Amino acid sequence: MELKSILAGLEGLKVKGSLEVDVPKIESSSQKIKTGDMFVAIDGFEQNGHEFIGEAIQNGAKVIMAQADKLTREMVKDLTDDITFILAPDTRHAISICACNYYQNPSKKLKLIGVTGTKGKTTTTFMIKSLLEKQGYKVGLIGTICTYIGDKNLGDNDRTTPESLELQELLSQMVKAKCEFAVMEVSSQSLKLGRVDGCEFDVGIFTNFSKDHISQKEHSSMEDYFESKVKLFSMCKYGYINSDDIYANKLPNLVPNCTFTTYGIDNPGNLLAKDITVTNAYVDFKVKLGDKNQRVKTGIPGRFSVYNSLAAISVALKYGCTAENIIEALLNIRVPGRSELVDNQKELTIMIDYAHSPESLENILTTVKTYTQGKLICVFGCGGDRDSGKRPIMGTISGTIADHTIITSDNPRTEKPEEIVSQIEKGIKKTKGSYECILDRKEAIKKAITIANKKDIIVIAGKGHELTQEIKGKKYPFDEREIIREILE
Repeated sequence: MELKSILAGLEGLKVKGSLEVDVPKIESSSQKIKTGDMFVAIDGFEQNGHEFIGEAIQNGAKVIMAQADKLTREMVKDLTDDITFILAPDTRHAISICACNYYQNPSKKLKLIGVTGTKGKTTTTFMIKSLLEKQGYKVGLIGTICTYIGDKNLGDNDRTTPESLELQELLSQMVKAKCEFAVMEVSSQSLKLGRVDGCEFDVGIFTNFSKDHISQKEHSSMEDYFESKVKLFSMCKYGYINSDDIYANKLPNLVPNCTFTTYGIDNPGNLLAKDITVTNAYVDFKVKLGDKNQRVKTGIPGRFSVYNSLAAISVALKYGCTAENIIEALLNIRVPGRSELVDNQKELTIMIDYAHSPESLENILTTVKTYTQGKLICVFGCGGDRDSGKRPIMGTISGTIADHTIITSDNPRTEKPEEIVSQIEKGIKKTKGSYECILDRKEAIKKAITIANKKDIIVIAGKGHELTQEIKGKKYPFDEREIIREILE
């Protein structure tokens, strides 16, 4: 594609060289550059991409885009007259717009649905996909667990929302596969770092908001975290928000150009759930579908499942899904690592859940506690290189709600597991809760299974769908379903 077309819509650029050059590919990694490519230098958390401009030129880059305030003269000493050099005010924003242009703006050719919020993004996107597919639409999905194009699973994802080049390529593939919809989890980080800039969303959903992702590498404060999420709705035509969430209710005043519709349980809203029943295997409730109040049931237990279902139903009704299809699709929905019950030969109730924030842990434990006949046993840890402030809070939560807690390792990443566990322990010591610390996560799960009987429920929280454990920067195979079966066999 001609460079001039790739740069369409970008303002404040300073260009030295020709815009009438053909660009085979855009890359932000100097190692991937081939002859004629465009290299966009990004200042990342670990490395400043501007330091690799020389390597990109050596590999054949003919277009270099950089950010003036991240640049030194030494970084551009290899520039020659045959290379087009571009200065952009913000290369993160610029690469997103370039990616949209390069892939022919695929979001404009799809009905793009974005889901943001602290909890419920994954389950809600899977529900929306199932509801729309039941109605006969072809749907793509991008999120924490994996990417789907129709019923084809492209495999695990490294992050909730991909970088802009990968994202636009995936949306382009969905257009080529004749998908009518794309449903996407939109993380606060992706919004803050401009990964979705240039996307045109038909619908945005705000599930809820609570403390999470506050760290040096993520968000500096709750205000920064919330403001990042708000950004999604400036890109949407329609917004669906949880009327029971204080932060969600701020959105109509903050983004007046988006048309908002509400759903909820306790507060007034456009779509309300009534007469809710929660068991250890499902939740059901009444909701108005068309002209009638209908009973809806889904196999993901918990009050939070009602909210996720309402968000999905709101979207389904907008796009003409019938009551019959909505009821059937929700009944059969299963989401990996979200209140996922693991079948086993000992007939123990073992639930795997991705809960990794204080509120999500409190939600899952409170929900499960209501239908536990025996003991509630919680196995959990906290991830390294993330918000350390939540660790004692989560210890207090589990110590207060669970009958017995086993504190263990999660993804320690570059931190020492024993230090993370010690921080969690400070919180649980404030309670009268029974607990023990077992650093090895597999051994912690084994201990829980050893002390449980058929009336007890084991909740293994934190990793959910993940199939690896990250220790000292390296990922090791760790599928909790397989580990449970291995222990029991």
